[in-house]
Amino acid sequence: MNSSIEKRVVDEALYMIETKKTLREIAKVFKISKSTVHKDLKEKLKNIDNHLFMEVKLILDEHIKIRHIRGGESTKKKYLKLTNNSVKK
Repeated sequence: MNSSIEKRVVDEALYMIETKKTLREIAKVFKISKSTVHKDLKEKLKNIDNHLFMEVKLILDEHIKIRHIRGGESTKKKYLKLTNNSVKK
């Protein structure tokens, strides 16, 4: 594997461990696709650093557990924003 790719994968993992950000948020920071971040952290990281992989896996598992809550929050914010915009008009 290319050393620049390995460095990116490790950087993504460290960033996730530090910030607990989601795959989408990490993708925006690193200016790559969500799919690339997912593949990096779920497949490539395991071959690079198994200890980091296990830490990231715990965070990803937690994100999966609470994704239904996050989705509900997003929908609520969306409709509050729409309601506030229609009230201002």
